Amino acid sequence: MEKPLVALLTNNDDDIYCFRKELIEALIAEGYRVLVSCPYGEKFELMTEIPFLYDDPVIDRRGTNPVADAKLLAHYRKLFAEYKPFAVLTYTAKPNVYGSLAARSLGIPVINNLTGFGSALDGGKLKKGLIVRLFQAAYRGSACIMFQNAVNMKLAKRLHMVKGKGRLIPGSGVDTNRFPVLPYPEGGDGKTGETVVFNYVGRVLHDKGVDDYIEAAKRIRAKYPKTEFNMLGFIEPTEIHYEKDLEELGKADIVHYRGSQKDVHPFIERAHAIIHPSTYGEGMSNVLLENASSGRPVITTDNPGCRETCKNNVSGFIYPGGNVDALVETIERFLALPNEARKLMGLQGRERMEKHFSRDIVVKAYLEELEILKKAQEEKEIAEF
Repeated sequence: MEKPLVALLTNNDDDIYCFRKELIEALIAEGYRVLVSCPYGEKFELMTEIPFLYDDPVIDRRGTNPVADAKLLAHYRKLFAEYKPFAVLTYTAKPNVYGSLAARSLGIPVINNLTGFGSALDGGKLKKGLIVRLFQAAYRGSACIMFQNAVNMKLAKRLHMVKGKGRLIPGSGVDTNRFPVLPYPEGGDGKTGETVVFNYVGRVLHDKGVDDYIEAAKRIRAKYPKTEFNMLGFIEPTEIHYEKDLEELGKADIVHYRGSQKDVHPFIERAHAIIHPSTYGEGMSNVLLENASSGRPVITTDNPGCRETCKNNVSGFIYPGGNVDALVETIERFLALPNEARKLMGLQGRERMEKHFSRDIVVKAYLEELEILKKAQEEKEIAEF
């Protein structure tokens, strides 16, 4: 008897390798065949030993072309009709919406993962209404929706997106083995002694708060010359103006743009803290989970998907999102700490990751939901027989 097939849909190879690899391996270990549908990227070369089926769709991640989206919907429907998956797991916006619609049209159960609304619901009334209707159409027929934070879960229910089961999980979780505690660097007070290093890691995007990070770096560097501000991540094509801005900031020794890195461990190891100034809420910030797991204090906003990763004043500092003055004050509080206190903050963050944010928790949740679906299908087949 052929093993049941699970289709996993997302929009980029980073998402597969960095956040879903352990789930894919666990599914295969449990006896499922796995079909991964995701635009090709170089991270797939790091997964050649994992025996999954592969589909390479065309996804315009940030585009709003209805023709392109209709083609994606048709692609998913054709894919499911050919492979006949037992269940479909969806991640990121367009796979969530169009993968769900395609699966439902063929009677295939879907488990969605709501990775965050971001700024999608902050547009004009017409745009917001259209997006809400799309989400309603996608999510209301789901077997289960995995929510990455409680705020998104409540909002989705209030907007009548959820009819079935909703389940709260700790984001994508963090692989604490892949992100072990790294040696903590020496550091001074920002004016004397060793340089205190801060990182921003993520897409270079206004919604991620990069303008706040840059402005804070300007003010701190003027007052605390023994500080360093780095920025790692790719620049979104829609915001290409940051290329010139970051080049000038690098020449001025204010912010050093390190580009998109295959391996962030060396940069985390050099840093004393991660700053994540996200302007909008997220599902759950993987960057913060990874840095906390590595023993680095967290400086982030009180927005959903950020604040959950940090115990304020214990494993880092939380400040009001969008408030540059508050960010600067928070950085100054961090600089005033003895370096041993910063190190202890990082270790307390690591302990928090191990207890509450391990990726094993997320993998277990998916296996449980798939087992429920499998039993329901078996009972249905027995009743029909």
